[in-house]
Amino acid sequence: MNIKIKIVGVAGAGTMGHGIAAVLLRSGCEAILCDSAAKALDAAQEKVSARLAREVEKGKWTAEEKSVALGKLRTTTKLDDLASADLVIEAVTENFEIKAQAFRALDGCCRAQTIFATNTSAISITRLAAVTRRAPQFVGLHFFNPVPVMSLVEVVAGLETSAATVSLAENFARQLGKTPVRVNDFPGFVSNRILMPMINEAIYAVMDGVAEPAAVDSVMKLGMNHPMGPLELADFIGLDVCLDIMRVLYEGFHDSRYRPCPLLEKMVAAGRLGRKSGRGFYNYSEAKSRPGAQ
Repeated sequence: MNIKIKIVGVAGAGTMGHGIAAVLLRSGCEAILCDSAAKALDAAQEKVSARLAREVEKGKWTAEEKSVALGKLRTTTKLDDLASADLVIEAVTENFEIKAQAFRALDGCCRAQTIFATNTSAISITRLAAVTRRAPQFVGLHFFNPVPVMSLVEVVAGLETSAATVSLAENFARQLGKTPVRVNDFPGFVSNRILMPMINEAIYAVMDGVAEPAAVDSVMKLGMNHPMGPLELADFIGLDVCLDIMRVLYEGFHDSRYRPCPLLEKMVAAGRLGRKSGRGFYNYSEAKSRPGAQ
């Protein structure tokens, strides 16, 4: 597949979307960032600029280089504006129907040779690819948060994904300064098939009264040398995202060990989503209640 990736579209300007956009600009690509909400695009543009400003502060870039990179970022509320992209990376809500709707629209407006990638953290690549007419050119590129910092990208091939597309995706990840790891198309891939059940079990430990959240996190940090406890990490990821992934695992494997903890479901229903809502297992509006606070 002789395709040079120069222009990359990113569908979704949330946490993952603007992080991916920042990495694209840092590597010299042109980026078109799309979101249906103009406010989300404004916020994303500010965060991308702040991220690139850190490169200047660290002495890695000059102010002029930062300005040139930002000049390669375009924002839009119309998916049709991604038609010129060589590669489109979808980073919308972790919900099959929402992602499928985005890909159907993209399939109708993008060029026949455009590669589609999804940043899904758990949903079947094969199933998403099937809603398009370009399954051989459809691949999973699972970035990790925060995207500019984390080096791993899971590269996931669907049943119909061509070997050429997988190779292109791996090379593109390297172009971004990332380390691609090829995994197969199973629910949760490798990362979340292992991580989310651990988080879910930590929530069960709290629900069953085994220990308070801070104690659970301390055991894992001090005893297992984890940099962040599972409940603090769940708050960082977003409890709603954790629940979505657990549901994908449960539905995909039909195994009770992947059943979402009732406490997780209850907290999401109550709007306690973690850092982004100000409250999850910890209260982020009060400094003294944050993990590690004195």
